[in-house]
Parts: sequence; C-alpha cells; structure tokens
Amino acid sequence: MRVFKETQRFNQWWMHLIMAALVLFLLFALYQWFIVETTVGNVSASDSIGQIVVILSIAPIVLFLYTLRLKTVVDEKGIHYQFFPIHLTLKSIRWNEIDDCRVRAYHPIKEYGGWGYRISLGDKGKALNIRGNQGIQIVFSNGKKLLLGTQLPKEAEETLKRYIK
Repeated sequence: MRVFKETQRFNQWWMHLIMAALVLFLLFALYQWFIVETTVGNVSASDSIGQIVVILSIAPIVLFLYTLRLKTVVDEKGIHYQFFPIHLTLKSIRWNEIDDCRVRAYHPIKEYGGWGYRISLGDKGKALNIRGNQGIQIVFSNGKKLLLGTQLPKEAEETLKRYIK
C-alpha cells in the first residue's frame, strides 16, 4: 500500500510581506491610540467603535492568511483533500467516482485566475492551489473537474499509477 501525503501553505515571501505589513499597521495604530493618544486615519484615540472596526477588519485577515493550507492524501480508498479553514474536514473522492486522474502542468493565472480556491469560468472546473504550476487533475464520472495543486508531482504521479486502472 502506497500513500501520498502533502501539506502546503502560503509561505511565499510576498505573503509574509503582506501579513507583516498588516500586523505592523495594527501595532502602529494601537500604539498611536493607546500610548500617544492620537488619531490614525479617521479613527481618534477616543473612538472605541472605530478602533474595534479596524482591529476586527485586520486581525481576521491575518489569521485567515496564516492558517490557509492545502492538505492532499492519496491512498487505496481514493483522493482526500482539505483547504483549511474553508474545509474543516477532509473531503474524500473514492476511486469509483473518478473517470480520469493524472498529474499535469497548468497555467494558474490563464486557466483559473491565480492561486487559492479558484473556480474557472470555462470548462476547467475548480482548482485548489497554493503555488506553482503542477497539479493532480481529477475528472469525475459526471464530467466535473477538480485540480489539486502539488509541489511533489513525481511522488503524486507514482502513487496515482498504483491506483488508476
């Protein structure tokens, strides 16, 4: 029995830069409001509601970006995936639900409009990807398609060959 497991995160330098900028802005705003007691943008030091709105706007975005991850497992039962925190549990696709499955190169921007949880406007279906241009292309028996991005295409392909007839 061969099992393929992969967990990917948005850990590109530019994602870290965005998160750091958001956290630094939030720390700056908190410092200005509570230590210096001055206004930041349109929110004054005495505007509790404005401060809460700013904090509740930025903190969840940083937390969401930090916790995003794509987990993929291929085993004898099928293909299982989770795009956390969108999917709170693993989603399973049994082998008998799959018409075709292979590892392929793709164009993330051209085919799906980028990375993340993507839905194609054409006939490409859905894509769950973190980075790169390699993925496990699944074609369901009903014709729908799902692409799961992978950073380990050779390992994924070796495992798929064992289970795809």
